[in-house]
Amino acid sequence: MDKKSPIDIILDRDGVINLDSDAYVKSVNEWLPIDGSIQAIAMLHKAGHRVFVATNQSGIGRGYYSENILNDMHKKMLSLIHQAGGEIAGIAFCPHSPEDDCSCRKPKPGLFTSLAKKYCIDLTKAIVVGDSLRDLQAAVTVGSQPILVLTGKGKKTQLQNPHLPHPTFETLYDATKHLLS
Repeated sequence: MDKKSPIDIILDRDGVINLDSDAYVKSVNEWLPIDGSIQAIAMLHKAGHRVFVATNQSGIGRGYYSENILNDMHKKMLSLIHQAGGEIAGIAFCPHSPEDDCSCRKPKPGLFTSLAKKYCIDLTKAIVVGDSLRDLQAAVTVGSQPILVLTGKGKKTQLQNPHLPHPTFETLYDATKHLLS
């Protein structure tokens, strides 16, 4: 990555920034950052890149938590990122359950296209970091460069799709070190 030209980086949330749970992350207390993820976001921001979050949050559609609780989780995330000297330029989330068949739930591209429209992102020059196949599929659909991290569901994604052609890193921090090198 050319350090002179800033790029837009779109991160999945659960499993990339914070610990994921098969029982869903349903409260502020359950929202716990993955080691190095907050620092990685701060490093990207300090290097001049814009960082965004695009996250499926079907727990809202399933009735496990409210949009207000999601907003409180995001306030905690943003506070930790600000304390580390970083910034998230924008957050898009899909509150729908899979049965809703919406256009925003990854692997559909709606979250990325809405961020692109709102923040003037050239998706063909953006990098998407995710831990699930649906994150990578959505990135490919919009012409972005997908990166797989092995945190969250990443190891399972890699095991179930051993021939994925995308760059793969242990953590967001490792991916960030590579992007900034």
